[in-house]
Amino acid sequence: MKAIECLKYGEVENLVLSNVEKPTPKDNEVLIRIQATSVTTSDVLIRKMNEPLITRCILQLIFGFGRPRNPILGMVTAGIVEAKGKNVSLFEIGDEVFGYGSMSATKRRFGSYAEYICLPEEWNLALKPKNLSFEEAAALPYGGLLASHVLKKTSINTGDKVLIYGASGSIGTMAIQLAKHMGAHVTSVCSQKNFQLVTSLGSDKVIDYTIENAEKHLKTYKYVIDAVGNSKSSILKEKSKKALTPNGKYISIDDGVPLTPKEAFLNLQILAKQEKIRPIIDRIYPLEKIAEAHKYVELGHKRGNVILTI
Repeated sequence: MKAIECLKYGEVENLVLSNVEKPTPKDNEVLIRIQATSVTTSDVLIRKMNEPLITRCILQLIFGFGRPRNPILGMVTAGIVEAKGKNVSLFEIGDEVFGYGSMSATKRRFGSYAEYICLPEEWNLALKPKNLSFEEAAALPYGGLLASHVLKKTSINTGDKVLIYGASGSIGTMAIQLAKHMGAHVTSVCSQKNFQLVTSLGSDKVIDYTIENAEKHLKTYKYVIDAVGNSKSSILKEKSKKALTPNGKYISIDDGVPLTPKEAFLNLQILAKQEKIRPIIDRIYPLEKIAEAHKYVELGHKRGNVILTI
């Protein structure tokens, strides 16, 4: 089968199109013919592996030294069940499914930059909502699960004011919709070109972080959600950390290891099926254009998600 392999950490030139052996499902696994996957910020971080020394050593201990232990990156899957192990009961051949290859910090599986992948049936795997295309389904798990992880740390009541910094990315666009579903009054921080997008997702107010004295537009909030983490900062972001009501809380996506429980994954499936959330796609590339896709994500200005079609 065709697959993109990361030969070593570093630049996009290390991502090469290869022919590798097609996987065979174990007794509890399904074989999925992938139709679409996603190029995430985490994929780019793993491929580059240029974090500070201590962080880099920890990451390489997890993912492999010198090159990824599994050279085929990608954790998001949307496709069709082509075969299954003898113990599989939740899925049938021909089912259209989507999934995310992470259950915990120690229980994860890469390999979706390819034509096929095997995943255990009990992992974050479910029937694709019929109202979503494969591309849209591939845009759902990453941002949706990370936004769910952050919002799990809140106890939002109807009318609570929430500020989302980095509202136009894959995590931010999902955080807006999930916070609105919980009853929040949402203020989104993004550039002016993304105002229409975040407003269409339910944002009540917007702040352009690029303008002079943007921090003067801050109010006070029950929760300030940082959807971009330590990779980006600004005067507005630093000021927002203190723009809290009494007992308010600042929560960063980089606080601790994100949890991706199946309960949260299935909740995304239900909300998408009910059209209460919708995944946002910025660009779609064919698998062969993986370098272009990574370069675009690396710029750090994508709107929602970048998708690969297989």
